[in-house]
Amino acid sequence: MERILVVEDSPMVLKIIRHLILQGLDVDVVTQTDLASCREQLDSDGEFFAAVVDLNLPDAPNGEVVELVLDRQIPTVVLTGSYDDERRERLLSMGVVDYVVKESRHSYDYVVKLLRRLQKNRHIKVLVADDSGTTRRFIKGLLQQHLYQVLEAKDGKEALKVLAQHPDVSILITDYAMPEMDGFELVKQVRTEKDKHELVIIGLSSTESGALSAKFIKNGANDFLRKPFFHEEFHCRLMHNLEEMELIQAIQDAANRDYLTQLYNRRYFFTTGGKHHEQAVAKGQQLALAMLDIDHFKQLNDNYGHEAGDEVLRQLASKMTQAFPRFICARMGGEEFCIMMPGLNNDQANQLLEGFRLMVAQQPFMYGDTELQVTFSAGVTNQLSSCLDNMYQGVDEYLYRAKEAGRNFVITDD
Repeated sequence: MERILVVEDSPMVLKIIRHLILQGLDVDVVTQTDLASCREQLDSDGEFFAAVVDLNLPDAPNGEVVELVLDRQIPTVVLTGSYDDERRERLLSMGVVDYVVKESRHSYDYVVKLLRRLQKNRHIKVLVADDSGTTRRFIKGLLQQHLYQVLEAKDGKEALKVLAQHPDVSILITDYAMPEMDGFELVKQVRTEKDKHELVIIGLSSTESGALSAKFIKNGANDFLRKPFFHEEFHCRLMHNLEEMELIQAIQDAANRDYLTQLYNRRYFFTTGGKHHEQAVAKGQQLALAMLDIDHFKQLNDNYGHEAGDEVLRQLASKMTQAFPRFICARMGGEEFCIMMPGLNNDQANQLLEGFRLMVAQQPFMYGDTELQVTFSAGVTNQLSSCLDNMYQGVDEYLYRAKEAGRNFVITDD
């Protein structure tokens, strides 16, 4: 488990921060109260994901603990008792993640928010498009302080190539004035592929024209910053836009999930599956579809109750997610499930389903202390048909045959 170091001489503040971190993050918290104990801790066991340190300690009144922790390459949030512009400039130039004035409970909540953001940022890719190498290096440095993965491009055309190579980029930061393709044209082209909830775009410019910000946003940017900008404004804009995107994605994901099993629901399956089907038909690619149904599910509900039935559905869904991590698994209703497997032929899909069938049949499901033997029947097809609905009806017929054959059976095109 990851650890966070907290260095604070106030017992009350230390208790509050430790409690909030443990409440909000799945981490261990190591606490120290002065520079000497902090140095001893780092020398003996200095592996920390991040640190929260007080700027003024009894044996380190001038921020020496900040320098100590930063020297160990640990992302550091600084706590301070008062705000001062000169101190602010000095801390930011040292490379701290942020500094927080100890004013209220809100201040400590913000510290936890920063730490949670750092955890997420390690998995977030940011592309910086700017023709100035100096500016790219400066922005890259700011982003790396907050643990983002950073990619670079010197103009709009190169940025498009990078985005094609890295479709998982979450943020694009682009300058306006670039050769080959400027920021406006880049934003317009990117927005033909990805909307604002899939990719955050922040425009940059040093031009004084007030119309630039409006033009960037009208062309599809989420936000705009004028150069030069304050470090805090840069990070706050990123954090705000990321949180908005993540919130919308979470809402969309919840709408696409089955409430009981957390698999995708029927609507998502036909919407996304339909796109896979169209692509397979257009490009002559393989696409396999499997439908499975739990055997004697009504009998299980009658004998053990509907709560037992719900638990079996949840456990089967969990096993499906583990067995088919690359594919679309959906609960279609009741005890019926579908798995869409792009790129697989009939033999490959049948082999996967047969292995999954054997595993489910051999491993008992648990409902409290009761062991339940569960099996399923399935159909698998690789016949694309003219549309997904026809493919679905075909695999449904195979499932019916598997039931007729005695259940706990897989029927395929062959």
